[in-house]
Amino acid sequence: MFLAQSRMEILLTLRHGEQILLTVIIPVALLVALTLMTVIPMPDPRVGSATARVFALAILSSAFTGQAIALGFDRRYGILKRLASAQPRWLLVTGRVTAALAVVAIQIVILGGTALALGWRPPASGIAWAVLLIVLGTLTFGALGVLLGGALRAEIVLALANIVWFVLLLIGGLALGVDSLPSGVAAVVQLLPSAALAEGLHAAVVNGTGPGAGPVLVLLAWGIGAAAVASKTTKLD
Repeated sequence: MFLAQSRMEILLTLRHGEQILLTVIIPVALLVALTLMTVIPMPDPRVGSATARVFALAILSSAFTGQAIALGFDRRYGILKRLASAQPRWLLVTGRVTAALAVVAIQIVILGGTALALGWRPPASGIAWAVLLIVLGTLTFGALGVLLGGALRAEIVLALANIVWFVLLLIGGLALGVDSLPSGVAAVVQLLPSAALAEGLHAAVVNGTGPGAGPVLVLLAWGIGAAAVASKTTKLD
């Protein structure tokens, strides 16, 4: 049952053209643009810094935006309620989480291959840290996606999920790093999960070191908080 549910969730995600746009086309285009264009300031090696930020963007796109919109419309059309009547809720949750991790893994392979072609040479010492951060980031943004998609009407979820995506891309530590922002703004942005994930991935895939306690604690706080609230507010219809 678990494998069947996970497979179904993965196939449903990959069949949507708008999801492919969010999960593959935009991140790949942004990776190439950030690497080759010097308009946006970025630490050297530029391709490594761009790779870390786009990895974080890919996780945001799939685990948060994609999950929130899918959940919102599943509720609107009564799909979630029907599924919940036929199988335990833990299976629905684990199936969606597994699907999110699988889609993120596909994204990372595609983006990693593109980055290698652009000259990225990841340090071996940071690979394990990168994997841990990718999993933690997926779970954190997945919980935030469930929080948004499980509480509001589908149309509102669609609008808010895309607005949040654009805001975090522009001023959430992704397109512009925390170091490029004014000090007052940077202090706030550092507390966002997008910036924490991007900074942690930068340490792993560029420097080959651990992310430090700060980014991990920020991700854990957002993930645990979102999961706790979502467990009280998520509706089946």
